[in-house]
Amino acid sequence: MGNRAIWSYRPTRVLVTGGAGFLGSHLCERLVAAGQDVLCVDNFYTGDKGHVAHLMDNPRFEVMRHDVTFPLYVEVDAIYNLACPASPVHYQNAPVQTTKTSVHGAINILGLGKRLGAPVLQASTSEVYGDPEVHPQPETYRGHVNPIGERACYDEGKRCAETLCFDYRREHGMAVKVARIFNTYGPRMHPNDGRVVSNFIVQALRNAPITLYGSGEQTRSFCYVDDLVTGLVRLMETPDASGPVNLGNPGEFTVRELAETVVDLTGSRSPIEYHPLPADDPVRRCPDITRARETLDWAPTVRLRDGLARTIEWFDALLRHLDRDGVGPP
Repeated sequence: MGNRAIWSYRPTRVLVTGGAGFLGSHLCERLVAAGQDVLCVDNFYTGDKGHVAHLMDNPRFEVMRHDVTFPLYVEVDAIYNLACPASPVHYQNAPVQTTKTSVHGAINILGLGKRLGAPVLQASTSEVYGDPEVHPQPETYRGHVNPIGERACYDEGKRCAETLCFDYRREHGMAVKVARIFNTYGPRMHPNDGRVVSNFIVQALRNAPITLYGSGEQTRSFCYVDDLVTGLVRLMETPDASGPVNLGNPGEFTVRELAETVVDLTGSRSPIEYHPLPADDPVRRCPDITRARETLDWAPTVRLRDGLARTIEWFDALLRHLDRDGVGPP
């Protein structure tokens, strides 16, 4: 695939905001392993120091506690902006702060990138498509979003962040890159984040009822975290790619199929319970990744059952540790 690096020397100095989160910590790990100097910035609202504890003794890695809604003054060569709560449980608990993180955070990070002449990769989301009327969703689809619903703080915050990215590119000639991230799963997901994969795995491991919302026939695509991180790095290191670019797995599964697979892999005795569908929950969600294939030479490689098996192993160890210490999931 060749060397796509856009920088003229190594090691580069890379800033990862939200670097102690689920995706951010895996990205930091990948960048450090590639020999890059990494500054992890996080306010630890949803991030966890434990996610990056194994990197702390590496001289190429450092952590700064900081909230991106305030300006940041550092010297780096490239910026990945992943700072924002990404699960409904977390962003609906602090909706105003979520919007501030998406909008004020993007303004501050883009301002930093402009000053430094550094490329900025903005982690956007498939939520910009809302409850889509086009399937699968290409980047040209403009979405079907409720701007005043309970999910709007995240959906519209990310849409505004994308607007800012491309306005900075048009007005200031900045190198910006926008990744629209679809459902991603893997080790280090928060056990109480309300996402369907973590919910099902924790419930199955505890032999608790599996909670399905609606009929269970709504569909999702599930991308393993290692594949997603490869896509982010590939986007950053492809000079002529700005995006937006969908990053996700085009394999489509019903939520019921996911529940049945998790029960099978865990050997769980969990029954399945049905609950009303939450407001504005999309019925179908699946990426068209043609642009990623053609521009980045990227596509996911990890099969759902294989990725779930690795994720279940991690959650099993976590829950055993928590049970041994007499506490519930954090």
